[in-house]
Amino acid sequence: MAESVALRLDKPPEVVSAGVGVHGGQGLHESFRLPDLWQLHLYSYAGELTVDGHRHPIRPGHLSLIRPDTEAHFRYASRRSEHLYAHFRLPGRDPRALRRVPVMQDTGAQAALLGTLLGSAVAAMPTARARASAEVWTVLWHTTQLGPPERSGRPHPALAAATEHIERSLATALTVPGIAAAAGVSPGHLTRLFRADTGDTVVAWIRRRRMERARHLLQSSTLAITAVAATVGIPDLQAFNKTCRRELGASPREVRGRRHQGQQGQ
Repeated sequence: MAESVALRLDKPPEVVSAGVGVHGGQGLHESFRLPDLWQLHLYSYAGELTVDGHRHPIRPGHLSLIRPDTEAHFRYASRRSEHLYAHFRLPGRDPRALRRVPVMQDTGAQAALLGTLLGSAVAAMPTARARASAEVWTVLWHTTQLGPPERSGRPHPALAAATEHIERSLATALTVPGIAAAAGVSPGHLTRLFRADTGDTVVAWIRRRRMERARHLLQSSTLAITAVAATVGIPDLQAFNKTCRRELGASPREVRGRRHQGQQGQ
């Protein structure tokens, strides 16, 4: 897909350079490539970018991502054309963090936020490269959310609203009708969205998320098992024990014990 790029975002980028690019002074056409680095540009001018034979109009607020070792051809409309840029490597390897985004996107209402983040990265480069990497990493994750769901790979808005409501409400009693109301859809439609996107029913999703949080609290804290059960919305200890065995394959005490076994083996 020449008009999109694949980003692995499980690890922060290694930012080599970030700054303000000023072009057009030496002519209204430039061609160049970075053999080993990604290029991210947030534009404040009009022009045209050609990558892999595809032409992309440049407008203020547009953002482009160009893969390493890719020839980029720029045409500028004026003798002083400025953009914020970051040149970086992506060390990630986890395929679950792979996101495909367009080479060029209109950031729309996000332009000011992304400009602020990139500006912070530019300011941090001389003394705090780790912060610069964090700011650019945030920008890259934002790029995965700019387009419509079918193009960006992000979930349907109602599904996103439902999962956010679930995460915020795991300690409370959750019902499919209540979650559907929070997401602004019917219970039946919500069920279909969950099936299509996750392969789970809504109830199964809630149970799995509760147990993932329970595993974390059991193994990473000294919180009492009764408190863990209440925190994940299953205050009945018998029900909590049963759900733990079903989802995690062990009792709460055994799940907690696995942390100690792992520490002894280190």
